Amino acid sequence: VPHTGGKRFEKDSELADRLIRWIAAGAQDDPNAGKDTPKLQAVDLYPPTTLLEGEQATQQLVAVARFSDGTDRDVTDLVWYGSNNDSSVAITSSGNTASGQRGESFVMARYDTITVGVPIVVIPKNLTFEYPEQDGNTWIDELVDTKLKSLRIAPSNVCDDETFLRRVTIDLVGLLPTEEERDTFLANQSPDKRSQYVEQLLSRKEFVDLWVMKWAEILQIRSINNIVDKKGALLYHQWLDRRIASNQPVDQMVRDLVTASGGTFENPPTNYYQAERNTLKLTENVAQAFLGMRIQCAQCHNHPFDRWTMDDYYGFAAFFAQIGRKRAEDPRETIIYNSGGGGMKHPVSGQTVSPKYLGGGEAEVTNRDRREAVAEWLVSPENPFFAKRIANLVWTHFLGRGIVHEPDDFRVSNPPVNGPLLDALANHLVKSKWDFRGLVREIVNSKTYQRACDTNDTNVLDNSNFSHSAVRRIRAEVLLDILAQVTETKNKFPGLPEGARAVQVADGRTSTYFLTTFGRATREEVCSCAVSMDPSLSQALHLLNGDVGNQRIQQGGVIDRWMKEGRPDTEIIDELFVRCYGRSPQERERVETLLAVHNGAERKQALEDVFWALLNSPEFIFNH
Repeated sequence: VPHTGGKRFEKDSELADRLIRWIAAGAQDDPNAGKDTPKLQAVDLYPPTTLLEGEQATQQLVAVARFSDGTDRDVTDLVWYGSNNDSSVAITSSGNTASGQRGESFVMARYDTITVGVPIVVIPKNLTFEYPEQDGNTWIDELVDTKLKSLRIAPSNVCDDETFLRRVTIDLVGLLPTEEERDTFLANQSPDKRSQYVEQLLSRKEFVDLWVMKWAEILQIRSINNIVDKKGALLYHQWLDRRIASNQPVDQMVRDLVTASGGTFENPPTNYYQAERNTLKLTENVAQAFLGMRIQCAQCHNHPFDRWTMDDYYGFAAFFAQIGRKRAEDPRETIIYNSGGGGMKHPVSGQTVSPKYLGGGEAEVTNRDRREAVAEWLVSPENPFFAKRIANLVWTHFLGRGIVHEPDDFRVSNPPVNGPLLDALANHLVKSKWDFRGLVREIVNSKTYQRACDTNDTNVLDNSNFSHSAVRRIRAEVLLDILAQVTETKNKFPGLPEGARAVQVADGRTSTYFLTTFGRATREEVCSCAVSMDPSLSQALHLLNGDVGNQRIQQGGVIDRWMKEGRPDTEIIDELFVRCYGRSPQERERVETLLAVHNGAERKQALEDVFWALLNSPEFIFNH
């Protein structure tokens, strides 16, 4: 986050006048300064909810500070205001809001160390709206629909079978459906055939591979020269693979990792503490990975947009201040242990800080490894952050956007777009005893997940409330794997057998030009932003000119084989569309493609050009 200065207020403002008068009076201290000075307890922002109709509708906000002596004070003109969606709601420095385009905004007010906010909804003036009848809703759909009704937004229809099949196969196993899977699914007349297919995918090893990769990013599994040996990184990855494959409850997996001691070869999750040996950075990683909180700001000053103070930061860091490291008999291995000594000093007071839970009290850590105490609290149902973080992580993977977005940026000034939905998902996870697959099943069987990307007049501007499916660029590893799948070629990675999938690469340092270009995480940081999903010019150029296009088409020999089998052009074109897009070509597409083939100089080259064009199209590169 850039730290900048700049103009804080105008020279003719009331704030400037107040400051000038104070200086002119001798810049005297507060006569009541000292321990008896009332302390700020809370800030309330009114009204708690607002609905604005039409553009340029206004609402004045009022901020009231509450102090420890029971007094209240109107601080409307002293707080800092901000909006997380200026296109819908703008706010002045005096707290007056004005509506823009249809949508929703969370308007924030910060006074001293406290940040609060209220939601403001903007709808068209004189809007007449009737929510469409919805049959077959799940509990997830009911919570999403309740929010949509409040926004006067109608959801898109459920997508067709071909779209669902391609979408869910990519999302669950990181591959495209085969022709056999497609034919079987489309021929199935059962009303619950979608949930049947979901069960098949959930039982596949590819589902495990995909989520091992995602957790490996969060846990930063990678080799580091002279720090984390390649063997240690591989063993760490295999440990994670076994946990996901057995559907070990998420809370138990995280508890085992946070409390891990022993050798980095003997007990692989100890590599977590070897990959990051700086105590403060490790503290930040734990908070972001398992609580979804970015507490980095509080290392040097109280967080400007969240509740965390320096006291909170160093109190939490104290849990990790007694981690010891020493060389094992094998010089490549490190032993992680509880040193039982040492502490964390507060940089302002210079005092040793006692371990303190984020948002809670001090921990009892006498005669025990402090990490055991923080692990118990971390995965406890009483901790409001962990279950929400995991639920939001899973939701983001399947919907393309988090209920809290970004998925590891929970803070007061970035609230969930649907709090009841996030609460329900987290509660479901806890009540199911942290059944990860069970949560995935609930999400992908919902109509919310299965909605079409097509929009209507009411939801065309909605990008955050899940009224329609989002078009998502396929992530780097999965895209490389499906390119190999459709061209019938094999990936090659150092240290792995030929044909290994990109999602199976254990070491974050092992990469290719393709994976780097398409945004694969190096696993050097825990932030979700390390995985880039944004399309770029370099990606387009690599698909056009790199070895993933024509070279793979020629190596796989798919067109050559079909021609030798005597297949006509129409059949080959239909097969290419099904293979790449998961659908048959429309009649116009078939006619135009046939014309291009027949006008080509050479049949094989013309058909390979069609194949190449499909692989370079947005419909192939994006999940929709």
